[in-house]
Amino acid sequence: MSRIALLLFGGGVVALAGAVTFMAAASGQSEEQDSAPIYGIKFPANFREWQLIAVNNLLIAGKTDQLRAQLGNDIAIKAFKEGKVPFPDGAIIAAIHWTRVRSQDNSNVLTGPFPGAQSFVVGSSVNVQFMVKDSKKYAATGGWGFADFKGREPGNEALHETCFPCHGPAKNHDYVFTHYAP
Repeated sequence: MSRIALLLFGGGVVALAGAVTFMAAASGQSEEQDSAPIYGIKFPANFREWQLIAVNNLLIAGKTDQLRAQLGNDIAIKAFKEGKVPFPDGAIIAAIHWTRVRSQDNSNVLTGPFPGAQSFVVGSSVNVQFMVKDSKKYAATGGWGFADFKGREPGNEALHETCFPCHGPAKNHDYVFTHYAP
């Protein structure tokens, strides 16, 4: 009888371990994955499947020339479409940043009908940033947690300390710069 109990117990441990592994995989995060400092946010593996919120270009003469896309999970998209501010807990916004490079091929094609036309496309990846809304966990930073990743490696603590102060000017829009582009 004790062999059966041990077998059942051992099978339960294996089943529990399998469930934990499945749940980590289903959430898009693994136990080995590094979390962003300060806020503890991990890189959401499925964020590229989220819906597009907007696209923009950031140009700071001599410093930055980037194409940027903002994506949102279902909770964020619903809030954007409904104009709901503050955003509800569970909303996550991703901002993907790339260098902007001139496309000579596109420019050559467009120059015929549009003399002097210049076309720009996505270049190399710069970083991915995330804002995660949890009004209790991140109460000290307007209800938002922040993360910045290069590849899948989180930036350092000094970088993350700049996130919330940078979003201060957008306080009237719940610290979110992005506006939904229908």
